[in-house]
Amino acid sequence: MWAVSDSWTMTRRELARWARQPAQVVVGLAFPVMLLLMFTYLVGGGRGVEGETAEYLVPGMLALTMAFGLESTMLAVTRDLEKGVVDRFRSMPMASGAVLVGRAVADMLQSAAALLVMGAAGYAVGWRWHEGTAAALGAVGLLLLLRFAMLWLGILLALVAGRPEKVQAVQILVWPVGFLSNVFAAPETMPGPLGAAVEWNPMSATATAVRDLFGNPGAAGGSWAAGHAGLLAVVWPLALLAVFFPLAVRRFAALGR
Repeated sequence: MWAVSDSWTMTRRELARWARQPAQVVVGLAFPVMLLLMFTYLVGGGRGVEGETAEYLVPGMLALTMAFGLESTMLAVTRDLEKGVVDRFRSMPMASGAVLVGRAVADMLQSAAALLVMGAAGYAVGWRWHEGTAAALGAVGLLLLLRFAMLWLGILLALVAGRPEKVQAVQILVWPVGFLSNVFAAPETMPGPLGAAVEWNPMSATATAVRDLFGNPGAAGGSWAAGHAGLLAVVWPLALLAVFFPLAVRRFAALGR
């Protein structure tokens, strides 16, 4: 109960920060919506897929939003590290993992809010789901599972970087990886090796599985990865968690040694 109480205190700290800086929260929620509108009406999405563009694009954008969330995690953690906040918390009589748990819970709450906002924006541009409530909840579960895995990757990278300025280097890598997926176009429209790499991208697996659960049109890939996207949408995040969760915990425990 002590650990739970301390973790909830750390979560409330993050929620209080949102209340003091609402503009930062609004920008974080609005940016994926801007991307959705841009790719729907200006750039074009769903290339190589039959059916409504929005019904292909929105599930992919939901997956992309969950993956891009690691940048906000990194910024929050590195700012606390730079200001010495984490060191002060570690010197206090509190559960050692409460800081990380509080960060994780707050980020998952923000991700849930982002899904609601993106879902509403998608509905406004013509996206619909067709497979019932249970399947929709399963799709949301897969999206949050991906976010949870990316969260711990973000925490680890933040602990390694230590300073907010170094997050920019990660951002340069995140965007190409995010776009190297089937979020905006079917892998069949890409050169052979590139299309194969796209189909094995964890984000592609989640996007494809979510499209299936929502009853939206998807790419017609014939590879094993495309045919087992639902399985990979679970295995990939669990594999990432198995690697990065213990590494993040050990790195946090080693701070100040």
